[in-house]
Amino acid sequence: MSTVLGWDVGGVNVKGALVRDGAVLEARTAPFELQRAPDRLPVLLRELAAELGAAPHDRHALTMTAELSQLFRTKREGVSFVLDAAVRAFPAAVIGVYTVDGRFLPPEDANAVPLLVAASNWHATASVVSQEWRDCILVDTGTTTTDVIPIRGGEVTAEGRTDPERLASGELLYLGTLRTPVEAVTREAPFRGRMAGVSAEAFALVGDVHLWRGDLSPEQYTVPTPDGRPATREFARERIARVVCADLEMLDDAAIDAIAAHVADEQVERIAAALARVHDRHPRALTVVAAGLGAFLAVRAAARLGLQAVALADAMGAEAARAAPAAAVALLLERH
Repeated sequence: MSTVLGWDVGGVNVKGALVRDGAVLEARTAPFELQRAPDRLPVLLRELAAELGAAPHDRHALTMTAELSQLFRTKREGVSFVLDAAVRAFPAAVIGVYTVDGRFLPPEDANAVPLLVAASNWHATASVVSQEWRDCILVDTGTTTTDVIPIRGGEVTAEGRTDPERLASGELLYLGTLRTPVEAVTREAPFRGRMAGVSAEAFALVGDVHLWRGDLSPEQYTVPTPDGRPATREFARERIARVVCADLEMLDDAAIDAIAAHVADEQVERIAAALARVHDRHPRALTVVAAGLGAFLAVRAAARLGLQAVALADAMGAEAARAAPAAAVALLLERH
C-alpha cells in the first residue's frame, strides 16, 4: 500500500512525515535557512524523502510558512517558489497543497490562490486534533511562533485566517521556543535585588534560557546562536549574562538562574494571556492540547489558567508532535 509524505516548509525548518493507514511511521525536522540557500530546497526535500523511506509512487501533501521569508518581496512570490521547488523535487508525484479552508489543490491551482495556501499549516494540525478532542484549544509552540487555535464541536473555529488576522485575534504569537530574542519577551530582568532594563542587541535567545534551565537539550537548539559559539549550557550562560550587559565574571550561576527564570516566566505569561483571550471566546474548551518543540510552555500556560493540558505527543509520538503540521497534512490527504 502506498504511503503519504507530509511537508511543512518553513523559512528556517523543513518538516517531513511519512504516514500509512492513519499512523505516522516516521517524522523529521531539518534546520534549513531558506534565505541562505534557496536553490537547495528541492535537493533537501528529496534527501528527507529518502531518509523517511518514501517510495516513488507515494503521494505528497504540502503546507508552508516559508512565504514570509525576507527572501521574497510578497507572499505570492514565496508561495510560487515553494510550489515550484516541490514539483522540481518530485516531478512525477501527485502533490496536494493544503489550503486554509481545508482543501487540497494541485500545485497549479494553488499557485493562483496564494493567500489560501500561505501559512495554512496551523489549520492542518487543528483539523487532525479536532478528530480526537472535539472541544479544546490547540497550543502549538514551535521554534519561532505559537499558534492558539480553538476547536468547538469538532470544528476549527479560529477567527483569523491570514497571519495578520491571527496576530490581531491573539491566535498567533511571535514567540517561539528557540529564535525569539530575549528582549522581545521582557523589557527588564533581575540584577542584584532589583530590576534592570535589558539590552536590545539580541545577545541571547529564549533558546538559551530553555537550554540553561534544562527544558531543551543542546541537540534541540537547532538555530544559529547569537554569538556563533556552541549551543551548550556553558555558552548559554555567557549569552544570558549579556542580557543585562554583564559577563560570566560578573554574574554567578544564581544570578543567571534568576534572569532565566524571569524570562521563562514572562514567556509563559504571554502565552497564557493569549490562551485566556481565546478561551474567553470559547469557555467550553477546558482542555489544552500542547504540541511543538515548546509543548512544555503550553502545559505551564494552561496550568496558570486552571485548564487541563494533554500532550499531542502521547497520541502521535514525540517526533511527529514536534513536526505536527507535516504529519497532519499527510494524515488529512490520506483520508481525503
